[in-house]
Amino acid sequence: MGRWEPDARGRMIRVAVELFAERGFEQTTAGDIAERAGVTERTFFRHFADKREVLFDGSNTMARTAHDAILGAPDELSPLDAALAGMVAGGSLLADRRDHAARRSQIIAANPSLRERELLKLAAMVDATAEALRARGIAEPTASLAAHSAVTVFQIACGRWVRADEPADLAAHIAQTAAVLRALA
Repeated sequence: MGRWEPDARGRMIRVAVELFAERGFEQTTAGDIAERAGVTERTFFRHFADKREVLFDGSNTMARTAHDAILGAPDELSPLDAALAGMVAGGSLLADRRDHAARRSQIIAANPSLRERELLKLAAMVDATAEALRARGIAEPTASLAAHSAVTVFQIACGRWVRADEPADLAAHIAQTAAVLRALA
């Protein structure tokens, strides 16, 4: 691929996941990703701080999307339901990316440092969710409990979604997982 081809960022993400799956995360360098994507290593580092960030590229966008959806949720929703509305909105960004999400999940599961990074990104999602709930006037500890619960539902639902033989959409998995959470009480 020539350096002038569009969507260098998207190509680098796709290529990185392919290489991580083929060779393993530790055995793949930023240079390997850049070369296969048809860009320079310098271009790679203009887009990503390191090769781990290729796997977490959409995390901030997802957290912002969830945050905004929580703020826009109907006033009559409970704190948990408002937070879950945010998870559905954030999850909608993955709607047509199930295969990518499944491969990404396997790569992360195989590497302890990536699992740690995943937990940090989920913690940031909890923070954004709790912040949005507090902006809706939800007091502590309710805002934090609803945020942690909703993000846990999202995490479990995503795992079920990427492992399902015939997956429903992610929103359906979120709803099913939330129903299980509610049944615990």
